[in-house]
Amino acid sequence: MTVRFVRVADGVHVLREPLLKVNVTLVVGDGAALLVDTLSTAGQAAALADAARAVTTAGWTVVNTHHHFDHCFGNATLAADPPRPVYAHHVAAEAMRAPERLRREAYAELRGPHPALAEEVARTVPLAPTHTVRGATVLDVGGRRVVLRHPGRGHTAGDLVVHVPDVDVLVAGDLVEQGDPPAFEDSYPLQWPDTVAELLRMTTGATVVVPGHGDPVDAGFVRAQHAQLVELARLIRAGHAGGAPAERVAAEAPFGARAALPAARRGYAELDGTV
Repeated sequence: MTVRFVRVADGVHVLREPLLKVNVTLVVGDGAALLVDTLSTAGQAAALADAARAVTTAGWTVVNTHHHFDHCFGNATLAADPPRPVYAHHVAAEAMRAPERLRREAYAELRGPHPALAEEVARTVPLAPTHTVRGATVLDVGGRRVVLRHPGRGHTAGDLVVHVPDVDVLVAGDLVEQGDPPAFEDSYPLQWPDTVAELLRMTTGATVVVPGHGDPVDAGFVRAQHAQLVELARLIRAGHAGGAPAERVAAEAPFGARAALPAARRGYAELDGTV
């Protein structure tokens, strides 16, 4: 896998993994750097390390935006030798301490569309975070103030965003998706709109927003996706109140029925108090 970082702002670079279109963000300061997410496997992470070294020779700290395999399974390659700090939300960190479950879930997701990647992921040994975040944590990355923040439940219970205020860049993880619908399998669709509204309060008209997958976007794109999430939550609440099956809600929902069906089921579970 040949990959490279592309500059999106002064000292901020984004790399796109070509298969799943996962974004990794590299923030470079004076003699220090920050890597946001680490991809799916040791092989992908090794290529990522080479790409980062082409940009900076500084040592890096790692942040995981959440616990899904494609954002954290490269931790060991990038942060174990030499040991480097790894930050994540405390809920995500707890999930990463159960690697067998994460590997099983990843293998089941990948074995159909990407069997070779599924096998490689099944052999990967994840590295759990060394530092956890609950509300917000401020890091000094070579003289640059970088804020790690949990804006609320959305894509998962443990999403973190990374804000680089001096260049107006917001790394949103899978709370924002470009090119494909959001993934709702272990989401909180009734809370997700409020979480994205919190993201919007962190943006300006000039903010570059790096989604978990796809092309960097602006605040206008995030506002449009927020409106879709609001409508989805409204349909879920109305369907649940009226006794409609989740399939009917999904058929009428934004993002398409296939993507929205897990959202409807999770939303019903939220309303029933089972998640």
